Amino acid sequence: MSFKTLIRGIVTLVCVLVLPPRMAGAQAVKIVVNAATETGDLSTAVLTRIFLKQDKKFASGAAVFPIDQSKASATRAAFSKDFLGRSAAAVDQYWVQQIFSGRDTPPPAKSTDDEVVDFVRRTPGAIGYVSASAEIPSGVKTVTLK
Repeated sequence: MSFKTLIRGIVTLVCVLVLPPRMAGAQAVKIVVNAATETGDLSTAVLTRIFLKQDKKFASGAAVFPIDQSKASATRAAFSKDFLGRSAAAVDQYWVQQIFSGRDTPPPAKSTDDEVVDFVRRTPGAIGYVSASAEIPSGVKTVTLK
């Protein structure tokens, strides 16, 4: 084993032991989908690809329609940090690049948890996120990430 490999291993170990896990603040946000949607198991990586519109379908083959919260939303900031692994500003920059290159546009945004829940309830294949305190009515279910 080379010295460089040893240092990388030590740095990785320190990061795993000292830095908070990516999902540590995830309790601040619930992931919600239309109740009729068969999502299968969702990982954080799949959720990230869905919200960056790199995956257009769930594992079941059903079309996926992500919905964001407004840029000023604290819930969006928490979701971006905890699930996408980047700041809301970095996500915005990603979308600027996507739009400028003609690849895609960001998911539509709603102003409140209630608006997100209503959109998800009315739209088969919809997926969104709301604050942990949001009430989840019938027609919508929460998703636990693996």
